[in-house]
Amino acid sequence: MPAGFFSLILHAHLPFVRHPEHREMLEEDWLFEAITEVYLPLLDALARLRSEGSEPRLTLSLSPTLCEMLADDLLRARYSLHLDNLLALAAKELSRTFREEPQSHPAARFNYENLRAAKRLWEETYERDLVRAFGALRDAGALEIITCAATHAVLPLVSTIEARRAQIGVAVANYRKHFGRAPRGIWLPECAYAAGLEELIAEAGVEYFVAESHAVLNGEPRPRYGVHAPVRCANGVAAFARDLETGEQVWSASVGYPGDPAYREFYRDLGWDAPLEHLRPHLHADGRRRNLGIKYHRVTGRDVPLSHKQPYDPRAAAARARQHARHFVDERIRQVVRLRDALGGRAPVVVAPYDAELFGHWWFEGVQFLESVFRLLRERRDVIETATPGDRLDYEEPMQTQRLATSSWGEGGHFKVWLSDENAWMYPLQHAAEARMTALADRFGAAIGHQHGETATNEAAVDEPRLRGLATRALKQCARELLLAQSSDWAFQIHGGSTADYAAARFRSHVARFHALADGLERGELDEPLLAEIERRDNLFDEIDPTVYRSRTEADRHGV
Repeated sequence: MPAGFFSLILHAHLPFVRHPEHREMLEEDWLFEAITEVYLPLLDALARLRSEGSEPRLTLSLSPTLCEMLADDLLRARYSLHLDNLLALAAKELSRTFREEPQSHPAARFNYENLRAAKRLWEETYERDLVRAFGALRDAGALEIITCAATHAVLPLVSTIEARRAQIGVAVANYRKHFGRAPRGIWLPECAYAAGLEELIAEAGVEYFVAESHAVLNGEPRPRYGVHAPVRCANGVAAFARDLETGEQVWSASVGYPGDPAYREFYRDLGWDAPLEHLRPHLHADGRRRNLGIKYHRVTGRDVPLSHKQPYDPRAAAARARQHARHFVDERIRQVVRLRDALGGRAPVVVAPYDAELFGHWWFEGVQFLESVFRLLRERRDVIETATPGDRLDYEEPMQTQRLATSSWGEGGHFKVWLSDENAWMYPLQHAAEARMTALADRFGAAIGHQHGETATNEAAVDEPRLRGLATRALKQCARELLLAQSSDWAFQIHGGSTADYAAARFRSHVARFHALADGLERGELDEPLLAEIERRDNLFDEIDPTVYRSRTEADRHGV
């Protein structure tokens, strides 16, 4: 048996951004950048590891909103155009840098080849279907894919048990749609936990969740093995807590790997450096400069101004990523040996959860680092073994039962990032919509349930034609609009000031659409063209069953 286990968990999430009403939208680039820099390279690295005989046993959380965007035909077509545009610009840059900036030419060549590889993977290898590609790796044993709350709501800030239940229930149903079975685990958005969530997790048939370290360290009774063994809640749901040491090595602004001088500088981009006339054919119709993802400079130094950054050397950066991977694995080996001795011979589980977008997007060489880490771990599997949380549950080692502490992985360990002076105005609006959604589901849900085979007791409601057509659609869309309003991304962006106007507008628009549809339902006067337009824009979760919002008393009365 190895001295310990290493469990890497990547959380891949983006808010649902889809604007069919516009030909192009800056915020859709969030998805396009992540596909190019994170998801395609990660799939390619995992496939390469498998071809070498390695099963990395990575845990990947794919949020429902991300899965819906990756499966959306409009967004997939737009990504293909986006990729073609960047490839055309990168080709132009080969000749320009050769003539005018020879010091940038190696990076320009690297960017061009990288985009060509992305194009091949996207169009030929994965045929534009990354959800299927990830699912295939799960079926092959390389991945354990888990889910997240439906739209990444901070669940402790959701006001009703029905709305919390819906975030989890809709997520599980969406996972079944995309992957053909129920998920074993769930990533609680922002690792935000409050007492009672484990009951809803168990109700949805999910076995475990990922927790912040102090959820366990401050839990009762005191954890016998700290964060290096899973614990069980009283109802049997397991929690795996984040290891602090691995987090610091990657995340820390002062000692973390991504700040190394050899790595590619994220904040200097060709979209701001090149002459505007040169860029204009590759910008959006408004002609405004923006980040394009083509970069020629390295970090150089933490205090070096952007204007003084030195040229990027892809080979030197790749070599540094391999060195950092070696250091990381050596540190994990020392850590598990030390912990095993401290834990009385019990093999520790080192849980290392990160945002997936760190690897490849914010830290360009991050996927190369991960690939090297898994390759090195395979060589040392006699000492440290990669394992998913599901693997450890299957091992059936005894677990301590605990009452976990309220927690998150946000600043200060609780919820002030998502509930601050800047964004507190959102919650009265959100909470009013949450209460109203349950009232709507209680009033109109019998007819919806009847369509799903449930025995209805309100025959007058079932016979009402609107409840068999427009009202059914409207109730489903009300659920979608509420879910979209609850996304943690809007509060986060408003608090941080990044794209705050867009985030506030998105939140307000979803609340307004929710109430417009709810008013029509209650009056029996639904505007079908308005409903159709809202459905066209916010088209996620076609499988949604809004009866998940019914109060337990009402649901019990109908045998749900």
